[in-house]
Order: sequence, then C-alpha cells, then structure tokens
Amino acid sequence: MGFGMMMRGKTCLITGGAGSIGRAAAAALLAQGAQVMLVDRDEAALAAASAELGGAVAVAAADVTRGADAARYVAATVERFGAIDVLFANAGVFGVVRPVVEYPDEVFDEVMAVSVRGAFLAAKHAAPAMRDGGSIVIMSSIMGLTADPGVAAYATAKHAVVGLMRVLAKELAGRRIRVNTIHPGPVANGFQGRIEAELSGVLGVDATAFLDGVIPFGRHGTAEEVAQAVLFLASGMSGFVTGTTLAVDGGMGI
Repeated sequence: MGFGMMMRGKTCLITGGAGSIGRAAAAALLAQGAQVMLVDRDEAALAAASAELGGAVAVAAADVTRGADAARYVAATVERFGAIDVLFANAGVFGVVRPVVEYPDEVFDEVMAVSVRGAFLAAKHAAPAMRDGGSIVIMSSIMGLTADPGVAAYATAKHAVVGLMRVLAKELAGRRIRVNTIHPGPVANGFQGRIEAELSGVLGVDATAFLDGVIPFGRHGTAEEVAQAVLFLASGMSGFVTGTTLAVDGGMGI
C-alpha cells in the first residue's frame, strides 16, 4: 500500500478531539486515508476543529467520564462508519500545581475522572466494536514515567493509565489489538501554556524557558510531532508493538 494510504478504510475514534493534539492526530490520520470521529465535551471547539479539518470528520459531544456518554459516542461511530479500528483515548485535564497536603480533593477527583475513568470507559465500550488487528493508544505524559513536585493528580493519573494499558494489552492480544501509551514531554500548545503560566508563578522563573533548558533537544515539541507518533502506533508500522510506553519528549526523560 503506497505512502499516504496506510490508514485507508480504517475508522479512528479520538476523545479529547478538539484539543491541539486531537486535531493534529485527526489531520495525520485523515492524510493517510482514515475516517475519523472526534469526541469532546466542548461543542464549540468541536465545530471549530471540524471546520479546521475541512469538515472531513464526524463529531460527537460527550462527557468522557460518563458511561452512558461513552456508549453513545461509540454507537455513533459504529453507526456512521460500521466499526472501529483505532481508539485514541486522548482526553485529559491538568489540575493545579499544589503540594499534596494542599491539593484540592475535588480537583484531584476531576483529573482522575477525565484521564483515567475516561480512558477506561472509552476502552470498555470501544473494544467490543473494534475490528481484530486494531490499535488502542492512550494518552499519558512524561509525567506518567516520572514526576515532579506539585503535580500529584496529573502524575498519578498519567501513571494509572499505564496500568490500564498493560491490562488491556494482555486482554486484547488474542484479537491482535495492540494497546500502547504515548508520553509527550512539554508541547507548544494552549494546554501546556496554561500549565506553564501557573508553574512560572510557583517557580518564580519563566517555566517555558526552564523546561527548554532541561529538554536535551532544547525546545518544546509540537502537536504534529506527537500526532506522527500516534500515527505510528495506530498503523501497521507498529504491527508487533503492544504494551509499550512511547516517550515523545526530546530526551527529557533520559
């Protein structure tokens, strides 16, 4: 199959689809011939994402923390496209920067609900609708491989989805469904910008410059670079890769 068509006939479901990484992943998959369903709780952002992608995607507004919503967006994907080949469980929120002893309970719960429960529900409902030989990619973070002070909820959630991934990789191996996590370092987007604005106040220095200084490549990544790694894990290029944590971090985790 020629380059540019490696995802022809494949249906890809992306949660957190209206964010920069969700949109970039959709664009990369569309360029390879895929059909894409974007799921997000922000209807206006979904409409904007669809417009940005030339109306080439289907969209479904949903709260990924609700089982009924997960069943509904999976059913909508199957109704539109027939089956699912790729699930990219990308929805997540950061929370705040606080020491554990000061961390707000309700913020911790929200971060865990969106990142962990959201990925669990997505996999629970999508897996039965997936074709054998498909792929599940779960968004983690470099904070799912290491940790820093102040990010208790985020680091805990991003570690937790690695456990979920490993269980799914073993449970779905008999169907040749590959399951992996992706672990971006800092990415130049609005999500990271909000984190760094808060972190700058905590550190008393420019957090963006500080992070660039600890990344061996000396810069933030781009949403498009993360999307290319998603494409690798979604496509047949990673046909014998499952149960893996893929860092896309410019060497930050070395």
